[in-house]
Amino acid sequence: MKKHLYSAAAVIGLSMPSAAFAHHPLGGAPMQTFSDGLLSGIGHPILGFDHLLFVALVGIAAIFTGKRFAAPAAYIAAMLVGCLAMSNGFGLPAKETVIGLSLLVLGGIVLSGTALRLVPAIAVFAAFGLFHGSAFGDAMASQEAAAGTEVLVGYLIGLGVIQYLIALAGGWFVASVLRVANAASIEARLAGAVVAGAGLLLTLENAEGIVFGLLGWGA
Repeated sequence: MKKHLYSAAAVIGLSMPSAAFAHHPLGGAPMQTFSDGLLSGIGHPILGFDHLLFVALVGIAAIFTGKRFAAPAAYIAAMLVGCLAMSNGFGLPAKETVIGLSLLVLGGIVLSGTALRLVPAIAVFAAFGLFHGSAFGDAMASQEAAAGTEVLVGYLIGLGVIQYLIALAGGWFVASVLRVANAASIEARLAGAVVAGAGLLLTLENAEGIVFGLLGWGA
């Protein structure tokens, strides 16, 4: 038990330095080719702990739906729709706030030991996937003319493939390595606690920013 607690604490500790959630593996260089888009798409979820933790937990929650391979696809599809919409100028409001809440909500569900049925799981994954995708789309929207069709295609492929693999890896680790059989197990609930804790910190930070903005105390 202590070993799992230490591992969870390490995940949180190593993740916290990436406090800026605008991620770009190309070091800020413009995306101009298919491979640039592909690398950027692959790197964004890995470099941002908010996205990484959520996607991994999607995979963990999915194993208890009985559709461990199909259920995460709902997140991937919605995420790509949100990203494509944002890259064309149709963004969702309060993205960072909702992303913080996505970790808190899904983390809380898993922490509670509740096994989501397939349809509710798909609804939760897809709803939050739209906002995660909209945040990813910011990178494409900022590229403007430099980001042609081939860049966008590479970016979407990179995003979709890497996040699907992360989700499957999260589910595989819990089911095959930790041998978790049900949602009420301590290992699954601990994973939920880690993600919910990160979501709570993000939500409080976002709420603080909103309050400070209303009071005119901008940084």
